[in-house]
Amino acid sequence: MAGEGQALRDWHRLFGLLLTDLFSGSPFIVEIEADLSVQQQLLDVVIIRRGRGRFSGRLPDGLEGLLAHNLITFKSHREALDAWAMKELVGHYVAYRKLVSRSPSDLLDEDQFRLYAVTARYPQNLSAQVPWQRVQAGVYDCQWGADTIRVVVAGELPREPHNAPLHLFSASPDLVGFGGRAYQRHSPDTSGLLMQLFKGLHAEGFPVPYTMEDFRRQFVKEHFAELTPEDLADIIKSLSPEARLAGLTDEQIREYLNRLPADRPAAQRKPRRKT
Repeated sequence: MAGEGQALRDWHRLFGLLLTDLFSGSPFIVEIEADLSVQQQLLDVVIIRRGRGRFSGRLPDGLEGLLAHNLITFKSHREALDAWAMKELVGHYVAYRKLVSRSPSDLLDEDQFRLYAVTARYPQNLSAQVPWQRVQAGVYDCQWGADTIRVVVAGELPREPHNAPLHLFSASPDLVGFGGRAYQRHSPDTSGLLMQLFKGLHAEGFPVPYTMEDFRRQFVKEHFAELTPEDLADIIKSLSPEARLAGLTDEQIREYLNRLPADRPAAQRKPRRKT
């Protein structure tokens, strides 16, 4: 049971780290596993506005209209979004609102908070138990007492690039593959994060058409232009004679080096092909 709990926690952390990358350079910051009490109670993700301005680009469906404090519970393909999860989210909201307010008697206005539930699969049982309204494909509003909780079903979101971050956590192999190809990383560290994600999926026998080999190939293509002439020469030297013959030609190498700025002396150095 302990191993299973850690595995679920890893999925939640990966989800939070991916959102951290998505909101990189925006007016929002992301806090992962916010500790809300002395007795540890971890809220999956909080997206907090820390400055003025708008998010650059287009957010995944269902995450538009972020407020000052946005609390998110996440359920991976191994979990169900059920009534207890919603109760926990509302409980976390109560504790969090007290924590960020001046005092329990001087709480921040409710209109500064929004509650979200992101889930890989459609919560069939939950949707039959509570007032439930479809907003658009993959996006629903759940009425929980006096609160409206926005539910985003990653596996139902349209196959569009702006939904790629959530597609990566869907229960659909096809969407996961599309998400891997379409997601635009915002920092170099995200490459390692995506590697962990795909390794986790493969380890669980998840049939993802977008393999680690696909990821490595795409990563190399995206970052090839950032290599210095020295880096390129070192890579070529490390290849076997067969790989060199099947790979870049001298002409291709010269074309790459000539595209580099003229003020870099090393740019004109031509790696020699071994005979």
